Amino acid sequence: MNTPQPHLHRFVLPAWPNGLSAAQAQAHYERVERVIHRLLEAGQNAPPLDDLAADAGLSPGHFQRVFTQWAGVSPKRFVQFLGQRHAAELLRQGATVLDAALGAGLSGPGRLHDSLLTWQAMTPGEVRAGGAGLTLQWGRAASLLGPAWLAWGPRGLCHLAFEPWDDTVSAEAIPAALAVDWPHATWQRDDSAAADWLARVFGPTRAAPPDQPLALWLRGSPFQIKVWEALLRIPPGQLMSYGALAQRIGQPQAQRAVGSALAANRLACLIPCHRVIQGSARIGQYRWGAARKAALIGLEAAGAELVGADAN
Repeated sequence: MNTPQPHLHRFVLPAWPNGLSAAQAQAHYERVERVIHRLLEAGQNAPPLDDLAADAGLSPGHFQRVFTQWAGVSPKRFVQFLGQRHAAELLRQGATVLDAALGAGLSGPGRLHDSLLTWQAMTPGEVRAGGAGLTLQWGRAASLLGPAWLAWGPRGLCHLAFEPWDDTVSAEAIPAALAVDWPHATWQRDDSAAADWLARVFGPTRAAPPDQPLALWLRGSPFQIKVWEALLRIPPGQLMSYGALAQRIGQPQAQRAVGSALAANRLACLIPCHRVIQGSARIGQYRWGAARKAALIGLEAAGAELVGADAN
């Protein structure tokens, strides 16, 4: 199967707010999520700051501070990132930016966007074994985007999901849901280690890179792996349509299959299916909720803007 791929894109977020714990960031997200739902419903008619603050249950001044601390930019700037005009422009730029980056031998449009990330696909034998002879670990921890569940094995992280996992699996049922892929494995819960994983995922990405690459262990069909590999090469802060992604993998008629591969992604954020939107520039569906997809798109845009400012 595939060998580890070094220097693929992770995602660029604003620097982790000074003095803000993961639990506090999660509380901020719960307030911001309500605002994002309002923004998605409003479309191009974004409500005024006072209304957004009311949705968050805060005074306008307090909301402005909380939002800026969480997102790295003002609510007004964040709203611009979520607009269809901005998304349409990114769709137009996407292929050009990616082609130029790959042609230059870089993993992105600039070294500042590089992040140490490696991945390996499970072999057919490992999939058939269903985890026999393996001890896998899992845990729950707070994140910048709400409560998250993780699972990992000897070769890396194999699950990262936000609550609710999806429309049919409750948080209480997630351990059993994880075991579906690994019916013969031995499972151990370790919330402390899960928090350590999330600290690496959501750490201060504008700081020095980690000493060790973040390893991903992917379970999927050859077609799904091909789609996910293409996703890993979309630069942070850029967007691509389903059609363009299908063309990217050399199967332009496979848009529906590409969508199914994105829906089967088990690693939120790290396999960046949130960077794929509808050709109409609408954000579209997301396994972990449209508000989280919008939040990721906005956070990456803010992070890329801040990185660019630091480079100037």
